[in-house]
Amino acid sequence: MQIEGLIPAIVQDFYTGRVLMLAYVNQESYDFMQQHGETCFWSRSRRELWHKGATSGNVQKIRSMAFDCDQDTLLIQVEQTGQGACHTGSMSCFGDEAGAFHILNQVYTQIAERQANPKEKSYTNYLLDQGLDKICKKIGEEATETILAAKNGDPTQLAGEVSDLAYHVLVLLFTQGMSIQDIQAELARRHQVQGNLKTPSEKGRY
Repeated sequence: MQIEGLIPAIVQDFYTGRVLMLAYVNQESYDFMQQHGETCFWSRSRRELWHKGATSGNVQKIRSMAFDCDQDTLLIQVEQTGQGACHTGSMSCFGDEAGAFHILNQVYTQIAERQANPKEKSYTNYLLDQGLDKICKKIGEEATETILAAKNGDPTQLAGEVSDLAYHVLVLLFTQGMSIQDIQAELARRHQVQGNLKTPSEKGRY
């Protein structure tokens, strides 16, 4: 593909669909991305190539790139690493622009905050203090209550129980040093989400 001048590039989170940023691409930066598999733009202010994350460590690993119908805008789906896409430290340059996992990320962040800054009478701190056995026991209890809610045919009750289960699973992930992105990556691998992902094993297929 030959690019004339500069074209806008929309950068999107590969796993959630969240819009992360907008930048500009020329032929040189496009060729760099094709060769290295990481985002690279043309900085209009510095008038030079800008390899995203080269200094900050917030590299964007490209999963797919596609031009729009007019061939004058580029959509880049990435696996965002580090703190996020924005120079302010936020995941997205558009602030709280939502993604499919936005609320889960918020809850996970609050769990991490409770660990760093304990709060009196915090249930999260109680779980973290009690440790793995207590957390796993609660997950078992919430899973059972989720099943009962489904059997009762009550959507409101079911939504509440699934939310309780999800919260406790997030606490478990945090204590194990895992993130939501780890689960997103595994689900994407199993479902062969568009992009250059490895083919999952037969065991991993749904």
